[in-house]
Amino acid sequence: MTSPSPSQRIFDRLWHDYTLYNPEVKRIYDSFTETGEKVINDHIAFRTFNDPRVNIDVLSRPFIRSGYVLKGTYTFEKKHLFARHFEDESSVDAPRVFISELILEEFSEFTQKTAKQVIDQIPRDLLTSDELIYSGNVWGKPSFEIYEKLRTESEYAAWVYVYGFCANHFTVSVNGLKNLNTLEKVNDFLKAKGFLLNTAEGEIKGTPQELLEQSSTRAGIIEVEFSEGRFSIPSCYYEFARRYPDRDGRLYSGFIAKSADKIFESTDFYRK
Repeated sequence: MTSPSPSQRIFDRLWHDYTLYNPEVKRIYDSFTETGEKVINDHIAFRTFNDPRVNIDVLSRPFIRSGYVLKGTYTFEKKHLFARHFEDESSVDAPRVFISELILEEFSEFTQKTAKQVIDQIPRDLLTSDELIYSGNVWGKPSFEIYEKLRTESEYAAWVYVYGFCANHFTVSVNGLKNLNTLEKVNDFLKAKGFLLNTAEGEIKGTPQELLEQSSTRAGIIEVEFSEGRFSIPSCYYEFARRYPDRDGRLYSGFIAKSADKIFESTDFYRK
């Protein structure tokens, strides 16, 4: 038996933590496998702030050390985000890595100050360690009042404030499924089992003409311990992507900013 690659060990560990943040995703994964499908991971995503101590350059280090290279950059003007995606060119089956960062200088003094305060609490040795991507909330019990105030400016900022550094989502490659091989089939399968979908601008974001279609569940609702008590809020979500071949016959490997913009809203606050 061959031992897993360095990058596979990273993904296995991230998956373990991810399913703890949202147990619903394991039920979805099991639902696919129980029908005989093999689940292949298209990409994972992280969120962070553009502070140089925790920005994309920092979070991408473990992946770059394991062979990943930069493949694309993206700007989200309305959400004040910048993102990059990375790929392991030595393996066609290796998941892509998508990392976005909030452009803090485009927000209020309150949001900037809050981000700086929480980052200031991260131990220095962790900031230079590959362990940062697994560390979650390093700054201790969050305040629900601060969470709510951040949400008025940015749902993304509020999410990072509560959850910190972890996989925001994993993504099922619809191309790798045998029977549920369209997003329409995947979405119907999920809805029949009672899972909620992100319906912002429709269940399916993107088109075959754009070479990428995406859908996602709404983030699972979990109880989080805040300084004021326990509150139920959205956590992580599961995404589904179908890629199409370009003129050269190669599957498109990038991302569509306007589609990703709506996928981000999978973690927006809601109540079941």
